[in-house]
Amino acid sequence: MSRLNATFARLRSEGRQGLVSYVVAGDPSPSGTVELLHQLVAAGADVLEVGVPFSDPMAEGAVIQKGHERALANGMSLQGVLDIVAAFRQADQHTPIIMMGYANPIERFGYEMFAAAGAEAGVDGLITVDLPPEEVDAIDAALKAVELDNIFLISPTTPASRIQTIVERARGFIYCVAVKGVTGSGQLDAVEVARNVALIRSKTALPVAVGFGIKDADSARAVAAVADAVVVGSALIDAMVRVAEQEPMASEGQLHAAAAALLRSIREGMDSSPS
Repeated sequence: MSRLNATFARLRSEGRQGLVSYVVAGDPSPSGTVELLHQLVAAGADVLEVGVPFSDPMAEGAVIQKGHERALANGMSLQGVLDIVAAFRQADQHTPIIMMGYANPIERFGYEMFAAAGAEAGVDGLITVDLPPEEVDAIDAALKAVELDNIFLISPTTPASRIQTIVERARGFIYCVAVKGVTGSGQLDAVEVARNVALIRSKTALPVAVGFGIKDADSARAVAAVADAVVVGSALIDAMVRVAEQEPMASEGQLHAAAAALLRSIREGMDSSPS
């Protein structure tokens, strides 16, 4: 059983919802990203989502875009992200890791080479934001050959017929976008999220994780009441940025601690939600 399947099976048996944390590899620094990932697991993350820095991250809001810019300025590359995953795996063989990125760097790396390198490093799945299901045959074959999950986004504006197309290609879980717009934007509407999750569940047995717009314990609790997992990203990066702005001499450990503290509060909020 894959790490993702095992994690969601464990969560179901415990009557709990999963918590997925997103950070950009190489932000605040390449050397500190492994420790940041470990701290997020200690704070309650069930699945780690690691952003692959890209020069044009079209689905991201300003907070994550700047994280991509900082990571690229730090010299982070796709190979560098794989190296981070491999280093993380030296101490943690259990927490699933999803890489989230854009098609261009993976195409340049080569689908088969990327899939093989990802499997060797310890990656469990991939979200390619700008690669629609109609264009995934080549990469999907490469991912399947090494048993990596291909994970897709479904937005509030995705029509039911297209949802069916997406879920037929998806593995691991479905990423349900909670708001219209980019990451970190929009006002979360719990009623609309519940409606969208129900529609997706009517078409697939895969777990449904909800992200975009979840910023604190309250919003996470509302989503956890209807979803299998909650995804938090922009808020974690923003927590680190706020510390850096308020305390220019703050250590990277202090930045990590701010993200971990926020994630811990979100985990506590979710656990207080009736399942």
